[in-house]
Amino acid sequence: MTKKETNNPEETTENAFHKLSIQVSLDGLSFCVLDTLSNSLALSHSVHFKQDVSPFDLHRELRESFAEKGVLEYFFSEVIAIHRNALFTLVPQPLFDPDHLANYLKFNARIQASDHLDYDRLEGLDMVNVYVPFANVNNYIYDLFGEFEFRHSGTVLLESLLKLPSSRQGTLCFLHLSGTQMDLAIFANRKLLFYNSFPFSGPPEVIYYLLFSLEQLGLDPAVTRVRLFGEVGEGDPVYEQCAEFFEQVSLLLPSDTALLPASPPPGIDFTLINAL
Repeated sequence: MTKKETNNPEETTENAFHKLSIQVSLDGLSFCVLDTLSNSLALSHSVHFKQDVSPFDLHRELRESFAEKGVLEYFFSEVIAIHRNALFTLVPQPLFDPDHLANYLKFNARIQASDHLDYDRLEGLDMVNVYVPFANVNNYIYDLFGEFEFRHSGTVLLESLLKLPSSRQGTLCFLHLSGTQMDLAIFANRKLLFYNSFPFSGPPEVIYYLLFSLEQLGLDPAVTRVRLFGEVGEGDPVYEQCAEFFEQVSLLLPSDTALLPASPPPGIDFTLINAL
């Protein structure tokens, strides 16, 4: 699916100066509207569900949130949807064949014969992200806005981190927390060493996955730099436990990215805003 200039055929492109970014997962959803004239957010919304919902309920929650927040009152020059789940795998570009998507996924993700599979090419990483998008959500967004772009959250995350100056300086571990899912990306001089996503319910699981991943890569926790971002801050249990195991722990702040619009609200999701 590609981009569409406006969600109203009678509206001129001069008046369509907003962009819509949507992120959906089974444990929550979020969206924001960017005013491209002022480079500021005209609207933002996020909600976490008490427990994972079905794709059907996710569609309903998104529809109700759009109505509640007045999303359809805007005209959009661009709409992008981000699918956040663990049903993905990274494939080196030289080994990628679009005719074998299921073969790449079946070894580390439970997929159904009826699942729609898709892929993103990762800019600057010579890799392809093969994944399962929420097809019913895509259909709903298409019905509202016509053609649009959709990507996996891992694609947006990795491409955004690769652009940061800090990813070019030695070995750096990025840990992104959102809801009950953690994303772990490790770079060494702009080369991606590792990326995976894990479910977690508390700090011990975060520490376990982090230490185990570093061990598999032969990296020393005593000298590895760890940057935390997403739903975490200084004083949080996850941050405090990371500080016990790692000497170089810090937060990746919005000001560090140089990719966010002016005055983002607190807690705005990194992948949601960097997709714009």
